[in-house]
Amino acid sequence: MSDKRYTIKSACPQCGCSFLSVLSKEEIKEKYGDDPNVELECGECMLKYEEDRQTACPEWDEECKLKE
Repeated sequence: MSDKRYTIKSACPQCGCSFLSVLSKEEIKEKYGDDPNVELECGECMLKYEEDRQTACPEWDEECKLKE
C-alpha cells in the first residue's frame, strides 16, 4: 500500500458545507474507481452530488493522469 496521501476537497452546491477526505491511491481507486467524476455526500444536508475529479483532487490528476 502506498504511503502517499491525496486530499479530496469540495463544497456542497446546496448548503456550501465543505468536504475533505485524505486517501491513499488504493483507497481512491477502491472508493471512486476510474470515473472522471467522484460521487460525494454532504454531511450536513445529505445531498448527493458529483464533483469533477480534476477539480476535487488536482494533485491526483497531475500525478496519476486519471488512468494507469
